[in-house]
Amino acid sequence: MIDTSSSMIHGVRPSRLTADDRAERLIRRPWTRSERSVVLTGFFGRASIAIEPVICGIVFSVLTVGIFAAPHLSPKWVPKDIIIVAPVFALGVLGCAVWALWVMAAPVRALFNTLRPVYIVDGYIRYRGRDAYSDEMCNGYVAVLTEDRSVACEWPTLGPVELPEFVRPALCEFTEYGGVHTIDGRSTGVLPARIPALGVGIHGRKEEIA
Repeated sequence: MIDTSSSMIHGVRPSRLTADDRAERLIRRPWTRSERSVVLTGFFGRASIAIEPVICGIVFSVLTVGIFAAPHLSPKWVPKDIIIVAPVFALGVLGCAVWALWVMAAPVRALFNTLRPVYIVDGYIRYRGRDAYSDEMCNGYVAVLTEDRSVACEWPTLGPVELPEFVRPALCEFTEYGGVHTIDGRSTGVLPARIPALGVGIHGRKEEIA
């Protein structure tokens, strides 16, 4: 048996079944409260990191406004040409905004996807190696197949060793965004049972499942 925890599953690749086909043909269930709480914990953990660029952005905004206002408020002490440095701080505001959005992009998307169903397929799990379209860090693909062996969904995987060609019967739970959550009731590590408060210590856990 292949150790399903050897590669963390990422992203989504179009399959033979479209999103509409999956919604129509596959068994699905909503996320449980405990599953959603794990995603929420990760979301708030990232939000605690995003506080830093937000605070920096506020400081740069105050400095930008202050530089423009200072010559009018204190014309005797502040020269008018000081406003030429204002764009520097304005760029700082823009940079902090991009920084905060980058930090929060993945957790916001993950949280949004908890509104979509978890699919359940009693069919097959398939592993295959890289192909001509694979990214440099990709070591293969994992797919969930239906009972008639149609590809329900397929995802690229990351790892140092190329995946072998392998298919076996399996009861799988998966989401389009997250990948395969469980195989025969065993977690793949895509959605851990719990993560520490605010995600503290998650880095070590990620190394275990990546």
